[in-house]
Amino acid sequence: MVAHGYHKVFGGLHHHAQVVAGLGLPSWLGYVSSFTEFLGGLLILAGFFTRAAALAICINLSVAIWKVHFHNGLIGSPDHPGYEFPLAAAALAFALIFFGAGPIAIDHVLRGGGRGASQRS
Repeated sequence: MVAHGYHKVFGGLHHHAQVVAGLGLPSWLGYVSSFTEFLGGLLILAGFFTRAAALAICINLSVAIWKVHFHNGLIGSPDHPGYEFPLAAAALAFALIFFGAGPIAIDHVLRGGGRGASQRS
Protein backbone atom coordinates (compact mmCIF):
# COMPACT_ATOMS: atom_id res chain seq x y z
CA MET A 1 0.00 0.00 0.00
CA VAL A 2 2.88 2.35 0.74
CA ALA A 3 4.21 2.01 -2.82
CA HIS A 4 0.80 2.64 -4.39
CA GLY A 5 0.15 5.59 -2.09
CA TYR A 6 3.64 7.04 -2.61
CA HIS A 7 3.11 7.04 -6.35
CA LYS A 8 -0.16 8.94 -5.93
CA VAL A 9 0.95 11.38 -3.21
CA PHE A 10 4.31 12.37 -4.70
CA GLY A 11 3.75 11.66 -8.37
CA GLY A 12 0.29 12.87 -9.25
CA LEU A 13 -1.96 13.85 -6.38
CA HIS A 14 -4.12 16.21 -8.42
CA HIS A 15 -4.28 13.77 -11.32
CA HIS A 16 -5.53 11.03 -8.99
CA ALA A 17 -8.19 13.41 -7.64
CA GLN A 18 -9.35 14.02 -11.23
CA VAL A 19 -9.48 10.26 -11.90
CA VAL A 20 -11.60 9.77 -8.79
CA ALA A 21 -13.90 12.59 -9.90
CA GLY A 22 -14.23 10.85 -13.26
CA LEU A 23 -15.53 7.78 -11.43
CA GLY A 24 -18.49 9.78 -10.15
CA LEU A 25 -17.07 10.39 -6.66
CA PRO A 26 -16.17 13.77 -5.14
CA SER A 27 -12.65 14.77 -6.17
CA TRP A 28 -11.57 15.39 -2.57
CA LEU A 29 -11.88 11.64 -2.00
CA GLY A 30 -8.91 11.25 -4.34
CA TYR A 31 -6.75 13.09 -1.81
CA VAL A 32 -8.18 11.01 1.03
CA SER A 33 -7.55 7.83 -0.95
CA SER A 34 -3.93 8.74 -1.72
CA PHE A 35 -3.05 9.59 1.85
CA THR A 36 -4.95 6.58 3.19
CA GLU A 37 -2.84 4.27 1.07
CA PHE A 38 0.46 5.98 1.88
CA LEU A 39 0.05 6.89 5.56
CA GLY A 40 -2.14 3.88 6.35
CA GLY A 41 0.48 1.60 4.85
CA LEU A 42 3.21 3.26 6.93
CA LEU A 43 1.12 2.94 10.09
CA ILE A 44 0.52 -0.75 9.43
CA LEU A 45 4.23 -1.32 8.79
CA ALA A 46 5.04 0.31 12.12
CA GLY A 47 2.20 -1.43 13.91
CA PHE A 48 0.82 1.89 15.15
CA PHE A 49 -2.96 2.46 15.10
CA THR A 50 -3.02 -0.76 13.12
CA ARG A 51 -6.72 -1.53 13.36
CA ALA A 52 -7.82 1.98 12.38
CA ALA A 53 -5.35 2.11 9.47
CA ALA A 54 -6.45 -1.35 8.32
CA LEU A 55 -10.10 -0.30 8.43
CA ALA A 56 -9.37 2.77 6.29
CA ILE A 57 -7.37 0.68 3.81
CA CYS A 58 -10.06 -2.00 3.66
CA ILE A 59 -12.69 0.64 2.83
CA ASN A 60 -10.37 2.25 0.28
CA LEU A 61 -9.73 -1.07 -1.46
CA SER A 62 -13.40 -2.03 -1.41
CA VAL A 63 -14.26 1.20 -3.25
CA ALA A 64 -11.38 0.59 -5.69
CA ILE A 65 -12.70 -2.89 -6.44
CA TRP A 66 -16.26 -1.61 -6.85
CA LYS A 67 -15.54 1.46 -8.99
CA VAL A 68 -12.40 0.48 -10.94
CA HIS A 69 -11.51 -3.21 -11.03
CA PHE A 70 -14.68 -5.30 -10.76
CA HIS A 71 -15.79 -4.93 -14.37
CA ASN A 72 -12.37 -6.28 -15.51
CA GLY A 73 -12.95 -9.61 -13.76
CA LEU A 74 -10.79 -11.37 -11.23
CA ILE A 75 -7.59 -11.47 -13.28
CA GLY A 76 -8.20 -8.82 -15.94
CA SER A 77 -5.54 -8.08 -18.55
CA PRO A 78 -2.18 -6.29 -18.51
CA ASP A 79 -3.82 -3.02 -19.57
CA HIS A 80 -6.88 -3.40 -17.33
CA PRO A 81 -6.02 -5.17 -14.08
CA GLY A 82 -8.70 -7.18 -12.35
CA TYR A 83 -9.60 -7.19 -8.69
CA GLU A 84 -7.29 -10.03 -7.64
CA PHE A 85 -4.64 -7.84 -5.95
CA PRO A 86 -7.01 -5.33 -4.31
CA LEU A 87 -9.12 -8.22 -3.00
CA ALA A 88 -6.07 -9.96 -1.51
CA ALA A 89 -4.86 -6.71 0.10
CA ALA A 90 -8.37 -5.98 1.42
CA ALA A 91 -8.52 -9.49 2.93
CA LEU A 92 -5.20 -8.86 4.70
CA ALA A 93 -6.47 -5.50 5.98
CA PHE A 94 -9.71 -7.16 7.11
CA ALA A 95 -7.71 -9.72 9.10
CA LEU A 96 -5.66 -6.95 10.73
CA ILE A 97 -8.86 -5.22 11.84
CA PHE A 98 -9.84 -8.25 13.90
CA PHE A 99 -6.50 -9.78 14.91
CA GLY A 100 -4.31 -6.70 15.29
CA ALA A 101 -0.67 -6.42 14.32
CA GLY A 102 0.96 -8.88 16.70
CA PRO A 103 3.56 -8.88 19.44
CA ILE A 104 6.25 -6.75 17.76
CA ALA A 105 3.89 -3.92 16.84
CA ILE A 106 4.15 -0.53 18.54
CA ASP A 107 0.48 -0.89 19.55
CA HIS A 108 1.28 -4.08 21.48
CA VAL A 109 4.37 -2.65 23.18
CA LEU A 110 2.55 0.54 24.25
CA ARG A 111 -0.18 -1.58 25.88
CA GLY A 112 2.46 -3.25 28.04
CA GLY A 113 2.58 -6.44 26.02
CA GLY A 114 6.34 -6.24 25.53
CA ARG A 115 7.12 -7.44 29.08
CA GLY A 116 7.78 -11.03 29.95
CA ALA A 117 5.23 -13.12 31.91
CA SER A 118 7.38 -13.14 35.07
CA GLN A 119 7.48 -9.32 35.20
CA ARG A 120 3.69 -8.86 35.05
CA SER A 121 2.71 -9.54 38.64
